[in-house]
Amino acid sequence: MIRFFMLLRVAFALSVLLIISGCWSSREIEELSVYVGLGIDIAKETEFEKDIASQGGKYPKNNYLTATVQIAPGTGGSNSKQGGQSGSPASGKTSYSNEQLTGDSLLQIFRQFALRRDRPLIGHHLKVIVVSKDIAKKYGLDQLLDFVLRDNDIRPNCLVLISHHRAVDVLTSDDPSRIPAFYLTGITGNSYLSNKILDPVLLSKLDAQMQSGSSFLLQNVLYSNGEGKFSGGSIFDGKTTKFLGELSQTDLEGLSWIRVKERGGVLKTYNKEGFTVVYEMKKKKTKVIPKVVGNDISFHVKVESEGWLMEDWRAPEREEKGDYLKELEKEFSELAEQQIRQVLYKLQHTYKVDVADFRDSLRIKHPKTWKKVKDDWDKIFSTVPITYDVKITITNPGSSTE
Repeated sequence: MIRFFMLLRVAFALSVLLIISGCWSSREIEELSVYVGLGIDIAKETEFEKDIASQGGKYPKNNYLTATVQIAPGTGGSNSKQGGQSGSPASGKTSYSNEQLTGDSLLQIFRQFALRRDRPLIGHHLKVIVVSKDIAKKYGLDQLLDFVLRDNDIRPNCLVLISHHRAVDVLTSDDPSRIPAFYLTGITGNSYLSNKILDPVLLSKLDAQMQSGSSFLLQNVLYSNGEGKFSGGSIFDGKTTKFLGELSQTDLEGLSWIRVKERGGVLKTYNKEGFTVVYEMKKKKTKVIPKVVGNDISFHVKVESEGWLMEDWRAPEREEKGDYLKELEKEFSELAEQQIRQVLYKLQHTYKVDVADFRDSLRIKHPKTWKKVKDDWDKIFSTVPITYDVKITITNPGSSTE
């Protein structure tokens, strides 16, 4: 009997090995073109496309947009630079390649790559989607990203950014060792150092925001001399999903005081002698309190922050304690309130949209009221009274030497 059970176990183990012995439908990565970045711009045909079209190699389409795909290193294939744009025009030696095609359908554009590449595109490892501001003014993001959201090849955890320049510029670097798609996603990890960096808006989160009809904010990326930089944010209308306006870096600082999530950041002021003084935030607690009386809605924002005095250009013989620190705490608190006032004015009076997430606190605390106002919330938000106070405490004057 024991021998029978041993043979049964061996037979079972062999059968399992047969089942998991390999992936019958697998494709080797060396046989694919893995793209890690996608750029969407106003239509501008490449010289390759114009030349091919002049030879009769065209198909029925309207030139609405130009798509740029950034091919990861080692997966480009033998014709990886055809009709594309290399990452470093000066050297021609890059760790990636950018390729572009123009049309009126992202899916059709992607299928057109199959006519000119020996290795098919695959989007399982797409890291970032960059949309130019110009095309976002013309078409809604729900239109531009419709194929991306439907495609099972593309994972919903890729980052979405807005570019002041053409998206292809942001996906181009003068540093041959740098892959722009990885570089851009890496910057988002620095939010613990700066409150000028927004929470990463991934494709899944963006889809939810567009489906909800709520206005939203996406991180801006600027470009100069082969290098990109995060700076400010772009506001999108919840109903049309089109570009509506922008917030500056200072506006994002003000927005970070309002939003509940903790962020790093600095405040800079000048003392009576005109010397620079800098406070670095170490802790922040924000509480947004909605109040409903009848049909009247209002909010109060209470902010408490602790941090260090990290830079002081005064004469070194003066001590940093007592009344001097209290005076600085008051100045920094007033400066934070000024930043809040500035961003709230833009949101309520210039753009008339709520991208500061006041809706969330109202929805959680007063769900019945939220159901009544949610369909016209942006308009209502622009008239809602908002009060705020900020308390900043300097807990450490930093290290110094005598």
